Amino acid sequence: MRTFAHFNARTVDEVVSILRRYGERAHVIAGGTDLLGKMKDELLPKYPEALVNIKSIPGLEYIREDHGTLQIGALTRLEDIAADPLVRGKYNALAEATRRAASPHLREMGTLGGNICQDIRCWYYRHPDNRFPCLRKGGGRCYAMNGENRYHSIFGANVEQGCYAVHPSDTAPALIALNAKVKTSRRTLAVEDLFEVRVGKTTVLDSDEIVTAFEVPTPAKATKSSFVKFALRKTIDFPIVNCAAMIASEGGRVTAARVCLNAVYVKPYRATKAEEFMAGQPINEANAEAAGDAVVSDAKPLQHNGYMVQIAKVMVKRAILACRSEAPPAQT
Repeated sequence: MRTFAHFNARTVDEVVSILRRYGERAHVIAGGTDLLGKMKDELLPKYPEALVNIKSIPGLEYIREDHGTLQIGALTRLEDIAADPLVRGKYNALAEATRRAASPHLREMGTLGGNICQDIRCWYYRHPDNRFPCLRKGGGRCYAMNGENRYHSIFGANVEQGCYAVHPSDTAPALIALNAKVKTSRRTLAVEDLFEVRVGKTTVLDSDEIVTAFEVPTPAKATKSSFVKFALRKTIDFPIVNCAAMIASEGGRVTAARVCLNAVYVKPYRATKAEEFMAGQPINEANAEAAGDAVVSDAKPLQHNGYMVQIAKVMVKRAILACRSEAPPAQT
């Protein structure tokens, strides 16, 4: 690794001050499970001149319930969220998403804020020594479009309709399904609105802005949530497709639904067609399968990833069925 300046920030304001001083030449580090690998392999056109450590800031690691809202600090480790009785009892989608993310050792280092803000995993983008100057690095082409694209978007592209790299987070669809909000050093917004595809960016965060906390509304009665994931291995692997759902029912019929896929598009993909189809319907095999069919009706697979369409359909179906009363755990 090359030489860089390192700062142990004591407050959020100090982080903001340092980031303003360095601009895009500085990066924030917490668990470091994504950033350090990128630096060692020299993936990006510009090597960071400074790292700002936010683990040294007290008060950003917590799980608590306050006034009907689950509050989680940005530095809270994935493993702690997965094991927390409160999260497991009321917010199953988030508990399961954090339990299925990465490997046990990585979950003990990785934070919720980092998992949400992580970079893309496209192998052209991630090739050591910046071998492929792709669109997400400010280059002129997406190498995956006509290359090896078996794990890329099945719902189109972005960065002016050119980049097909998918968003890889497991926790993002769970937080979106649970209608969560994210707090930053300057604003509060829905987690769903956090993501944006730009050159060198996966979020709307400015260069001097950091995530500080998450707020998840307590689900209403007769509401269940779920998270399912398809990967080649049950641990370590990033998702080929994952899906989270939160469904409220009354009298055996759906009164409200939120369903979100990930790893199928350049940012988390809200499955609104599944939500609309399930409104007023009972949760059963036929309806859940039809909801999955509705979602993938918009799919536009590339040459090598058509198989992901069927997986996405099945993930939607399983996530919905897992929200039935007394539903058995979903197996993926």
